[in-house]
Amino acid sequence: MKPEVIDWDEDLPPAEPEEEYRDLVRSLKRTKGFGLLFVECSPAEGERWIARVKTDIPQKKIEVLRLKESVYDFYNLIQELPNRDRINVLFVKGLEYSLYEYEQEKRARGWESKDIYSYSWRGVPPVLINLNQQRERFRDNFKICFVFLLPKFAIDYFIQRAPDFFDWRSSLFKLSMERESLQAESIIACSERGKEEDYLSLTPEERKRELVKIQTLIDEDGQTSEQKAELFYEQGLLYDFAEQYAKAIASYDKALEFKPDYHEAWYNRGYALRNLGRLEEAIASYDKALEFKPDYHEAWHNRGYALGNLGRLEEAIASCDKALKIKPDKHEAWYNRGYALDNLGRWEEAIASYDKALEIKPDYHEAWHNRGYALGNLGRLEEAIASYDKALEIKPDYHEAWHNRGYALGNLGRLEEAIASCDKALKIKPDKHEAWYNRGYALDNLGRWEEAIASYDKALEIKPDYHEAWYNRGYALDNLGRWEEAIASYDKALEIKPDYHEAWNNRGSALGNLGRLEVLNNWSSGQVNIERFKDVIASYDKALEFKPDKDKAWYNIKHLRFIISLAFMRYMVRWME
Repeated sequence: MKPEVIDWDEDLPPAEPEEEYRDLVRSLKRTKGFGLLFVECSPAEGERWIARVKTDIPQKKIEVLRLKESVYDFYNLIQELPNRDRINVLFVKGLEYSLYEYEQEKRARGWESKDIYSYSWRGVPPVLINLNQQRERFRDNFKICFVFLLPKFAIDYFIQRAPDFFDWRSSLFKLSMERESLQAESIIACSERGKEEDYLSLTPEERKRELVKIQTLIDEDGQTSEQKAELFYEQGLLYDFAEQYAKAIASYDKALEFKPDYHEAWYNRGYALRNLGRLEEAIASYDKALEFKPDYHEAWHNRGYALGNLGRLEEAIASCDKALKIKPDKHEAWYNRGYALDNLGRWEEAIASYDKALEIKPDYHEAWHNRGYALGNLGRLEEAIASYDKALEIKPDYHEAWHNRGYALGNLGRLEEAIASCDKALKIKPDKHEAWYNRGYALDNLGRWEEAIASYDKALEIKPDYHEAWYNRGYALDNLGRWEEAIASYDKALEIKPDYHEAWNNRGSALGNLGRLEVLNNWSSGQVNIERFKDVIASYDKALEFKPDKDKAWYNIKHLRFIISLAFMRYMVRWME
């Protein structure tokens, strides 16, 4: 059960900050030895009030404990303070960071709301448990008047989660900011970071302090709706760049409550939704941004990106075209337009789009890579390799480019170079199953079947349902005359892809090879295992079921029947003799 907090002064008009400050000074002058005061104020205002108190009460030894990070054992922290016994008044700033971080930790661990907000040991941060449990020791061992300077949300937190300690207070003083100061601080908080790098360069501790500062300003009395929208938006950006997208969306939603036509909030909300894979919602959010600002090229571009990921490729191209009409030099839009064209098999147009992106940004390694891929699909392999080389010149550890370069080299019959390129990809990304497969394929074509099998085995270790690798492994085993193993490998491929006509055909061939071996081994006796050959024909029939025009399967059946007839005639001759 949560304790009921009764504010006997709630019907009274709020005191002016100056009046509250004078009451605080009187309390500090009166207090001798242990005392406990709470002051509700912003961190910046707190510094100003501390400076005034030091001037107004020079006869007292006043110190400030500024907490920059979370604390757990507050009692021990005070115990270890230098000159502790000489301190009369100790202002404590920054305890809110411990409360804020604890809330984030609980959410990160997947706690349910009832556990996060319950009034129980599990819902209380360690620092508050420490304060509650050690309150008599604070009183008995420290002859200090403690003044906790906290923002509104932290004061509320104390009331709900550490009532035993909070009830020991002599008073709670509310030193709210003047309107001009509040507006000035809010503007600074929302304009400190103008570029993406400014957000990305924040350490976790710095980000936490910024989030606490913004929450404090949001809770301040006298905030305008416009300024609250700006603060919630900034809060959303801080979460966004920390990749905490669900929290970012919640902040953008709050901003939009106060300012429904806030197009940047709609846009960034879409971006966060996209990063969570909620693409339909992201598109709806971009649409709202565009409703309020139709020439918002970033929204058109990101809308196109989301549509592309949904497979709505024509719409994606149209959206990118809208972005490019507004901002023709937006290289990302040219790139994503090319990517959508690529997926539609319109490779010439895709290449033209990538070329536009590269005209604007010549070091765009992804565009060089995708251009190479489109060229490869057109069979222009030498040009494709040159494009991959450009990508690798810019980004030497680009494993996709090394891999696709190897694939193109393999198709040109430059097998040793293909293997070397795949090896480069695998050095960077050892779990790239496609590179292990294509390496095996090149080794296969060189007749190095044992090495090929080892490569296919690596691919299958990473991706056990890789039916092409099972098939090619069987093919290599076939070439080594290890037909029983080859059949087992084809069976694995067919387990994953039952309509794999090549595997059915090669399985029949391997079974036939085992049957022919039996015929040769038993030639003198004329004996033949007809059941073996029935299985062979059944395999070829399956191949023809899935691909009726497969000449090789028809040829193999005719050849097999010839062998069976030959064996049968041999048997009849022996019987007649």
